Amino acid sequence: MADSNTRLTGRIVFPDDPGYEKARMDFNTRFSKYPRVIVFCQRVQDVINAVKWARENDTPIRARCGRHSYEAFSILNNGIVIDVSEMDRVFLEKRKGTATIQAGATLLPLYKALWRKGVTIPGGTCPTVGISGLTLGGGFGMLTRKMGLLCDNLMAIQMVNAKGELVYADRHVNSDLLWASRGGGGGNFGIVTSFVFKVHPISNVAVYNITWDWPDAKEVVKVWQDWAPFVDERLTSILELFTQKAGRISSSGEFLGQEDQLQYLLKPLTAAGKPIQVKVQTIPYIEAVLKFDGGPGPHKFKNTGAYVYHSLSDAAINTLLYYMEISPGKDNSIQFQSLRGAVSKIPPAKTAYFHREANYIMQYITQWKTDNEESPNVCWVEKLRQSMLKYVDGTYVNWPDIFIKNWPCAYYGANYRELVKVKRKYDPENLFHFAQSIRPD
Repeated sequence: MADSNTRLTGRIVFPDDPGYEKARMDFNTRFSKYPRVIVFCQRVQDVINAVKWARENDTPIRARCGRHSYEAFSILNNGIVIDVSEMDRVFLEKRKGTATIQAGATLLPLYKALWRKGVTIPGGTCPTVGISGLTLGGGFGMLTRKMGLLCDNLMAIQMVNAKGELVYADRHVNSDLLWASRGGGGGNFGIVTSFVFKVHPISNVAVYNITWDWPDAKEVVKVWQDWAPFVDERLTSILELFTQKAGRISSSGEFLGQEDQLQYLLKPLTAAGKPIQVKVQTIPYIEAVLKFDGGPGPHKFKNTGAYVYHSLSDAAINTLLYYMEISPGKDNSIQFQSLRGAVSKIPPAKTAYFHREANYIMQYITQWKTDNEESPNVCWVEKLRQSMLKYVDGTYVNWPDIFIKNWPCAYYGANYRELVKVKRKYDPENLFHFAQSIRPD
């Protein structure tokens, strides 16, 4: 091993340090990996030093922000984890309508900081997700159909490249890197240290929740998929199909308008089946953020999903229902989220995020507590994914799945070739690599 001239700086955690166990833990507790060193960067220079140190010591790198990678791609055995989570400051320039956000910010504290100034960005729902991975993969949530994907609101980035140099990208400078950073996935080209986003004014929102009994599931899915992607784009809707054992199906959503308008827009959905509960209310936006907070904290799971471009046929819906009847875990579910609206107004080649024309996205969700439950749940979700392939197109790069063989096509479609060119330019030696990273050739 070469003697390194570069010293690691920041908060450095080695395997024999008391904080190591906590520092190496992943949101998906199914994984347990042991890095050689974890560097919690507190300023840009710490990131630069860590990249240079890794080069000089021939040590593999992972970039980490919120620890939410579904396949734990942001951590590794015997390498260096460059963690930006302690760089989390937010600088709002309200007059310009922009916010500069450091790469370690997580969603709930970020939303709260912006809310205090009466603005927001259209990010995701899980409160502990990091801004970096979310943005770089695309990023959708409850404001997406009106305000676009999070990456559509990205105006500039600052990134440390494979040589340990600080690179800036916007529409005019290194525009190819900005293009790739809008949906090209995290950890591929370098380590982003800050983002500049367009912000949107926000105050109160109208929200709804509807619940049905299990026998209504098929009818509700059919009505929802022909309604949710095409309704007023100020309304973003989720549908959740629970197991037959749990015995229910529910839909919730957020509307940037008045409560009475929302009641009217919901008529096709409330007319489906026999709803056992319909609740519509107006609340401050920050309360809605807490309402849609995306579920449990760190746990064992295997989630995957797919985009739906054309309404699912009866056979496809029956397949989903069959898997919810035979689910090994009572807490497994399938979640649908409506797209189109602002997402589909941008051509697929305009940003690295390819799946612009999908009507909605489905996530197949599985979770368990004990190790002996892992195999049946992983097997179940993979069989479900395979069974649905003939009805769906591709999947979301932020829901990576190691079982997907042709992942470049699934995540990036026709944009993969261009992403390879950007990779070759900014990381020709493939310093930033993991199981499903973009290759320079």
